[in-house]
Amino acid sequence: MDSYIVSEELKNHSHHSGEHGHDEEGNKMFGFIVFLLSESVIFLSFFAGYIVYKLTIPNWLPAGVEGLEVKDPAINTVVLVASSFVIYLAERALQRHNLFGFRLFLLATMAMGSYFLVGQAIEWSHLAFGFTTGTFGGMFYLLTGFHGLHVFTGILLQLIILIRSFIPGNYDSGHFGVNATSLFWHFVDVIWIVLFILIYVWQ
Repeated sequence: MDSYIVSEELKNHSHHSGEHGHDEEGNKMFGFIVFLLSESVIFLSFFAGYIVYKLTIPNWLPAGVEGLEVKDPAINTVVLVASSFVIYLAERALQRHNLFGFRLFLLATMAMGSYFLVGQAIEWSHLAFGFTTGTFGGMFYLLTGFHGLHVFTGILLQLIILIRSFIPGNYDSGHFGVNATSLFWHFVDVIWIVLFILIYVWQ
């Protein structure tokens, strides 16, 4: 009889612990979504400023610059957007407790993000204008640089969760860090799509 009571108490404790764990995960994710919304407001402010300046300044592009080269940035865009699908595959692999697949897809995502940053650095090195070259120059480097900082942050977050995957049992109880990192990466990709349209398509 005593053993039965102890067993029932353990079950109830486990059940309540599980509910508490789910609530805690939900609260963390809610807080992270609020953080992303605050980041969205910052980017939207930059977008609004860019559009207003472009529509009101007569000589928008710097002197001697007729337009931006689109081919390489378009390739970088395809790579970055495709990396969202790859990190999704990493999430799915972890849900199936496939750590090898998780690490493989995560490394691929990090490589694609790094490719994007290197491509952006190469583009910057060949541009005929600088940060202080008129309003366009300032807005271009501000927008692409601020976004590039977010890409770099996303790669660092992926490196952290990759390292944590080598801790035995670390992801057995929950995947908040992985889910939050993946959501951040999707956010970064969506922001870049808007940036690409504003800066490179709408010239």
